[in-house]
Amino acid sequence: MVSSERPLVIIGERINPTGRRGLTEQMREGVLDGVRHDAVAQTEAGAQVLDVNAGIPGVDEPALMVAAVKAVTEVSDAPVCIDSSSIEALAAGLGAYEGKALVNSVNAAEDRMEKILSLVKKHGAAVIGMTSDGNSISMVASERLALARRIVERAADHGINAEDVIIDPIVLPISGDPASCRVTLETVRLIRDELACNVVCGASNISFGLADRSALNAAFLLLAMSAGLTCAIANPLEPHVKLLLHR
Repeated sequence: MVSSERPLVIIGERINPTGRRGLTEQMREGVLDGVRHDAVAQTEAGAQVLDVNAGIPGVDEPALMVAAVKAVTEVSDAPVCIDSSSIEALAAGLGAYEGKALVNSVNAAEDRMEKILSLVKKHGAAVIGMTSDGNSISMVASERLALARRIVERAADHGINAEDVIIDPIVLPISGDPASCRVTLETVRLIRDELACNVVCGASNISFGLADRSALNAAFLLLAMSAGLTCAIANPLEPHVKLLLHR
C-alpha cells in the first residue's frame, strides 16, 4: 500500500484523545461512538489507514486499546495503525486486530527496539521507526539518518523486511525553531536516497502554536512529498489535505 511508486498514503489521525476533551471523556467512560464516527468519517474522506490511540491517564490503556481497535474494525475495512508509548497496549492491540497492523512506533533505543520489534515480528505487522535515541532529537539530518539505519538493521535482525519499516524523520514545530523544517526535509531526502525506505511524518506537528494551521500543514506536505515522503499522519477532513488526496 505504501510505496514511492504510489500516491501519498494518509494515516487518519483523528482517533486520538490528546487535545480532544469530548473524545477523552467518552473513551474514559468506555463509550466508543466517537471512535466509530471518526473511523467512518476519515475512511469516507479518503484515509487509507486509521491511527488508533487510547492514551488517557488513569485508564486501563491495554483494555481500552482493544475496545477501540474492535470499534474501528466494526465500521471500517481500513488497516489500523496501533499507536501507543505503552508496550502492553501495543501488544493488546496487535492481539485484538485481525489483519496486518502498523505499529506506531519504535525509536532507536536498543531495549525498546528489542521489545517492540519482537512484537512486530510475532504478529506479522509493520512498524514506524522514529529517528530518536529515546532521549533527545538531533538537529543534524545525518545523525537522524544514522538512527534510521540502526532501526532498519535491527528490524532485519528480527526477520522484518525493510518494506515493513516506515521511517519517521520527526517533525518539530517551526514556532519553536524555524530551522527544524529544513532539518526534517533534509532527513527525508537522505532516507530516500540512502535507505530507499518509505517515510512517514506527523504533518500537523509543523504548525503547532501557529495560525492557519491547515494551510501550513498542506504546504509542508507538498515540500515533504517532493523530498520523498510516502505517507503522512494527518487529518483527511481538512480541506487542504483533501486536495492532496485527490490531486
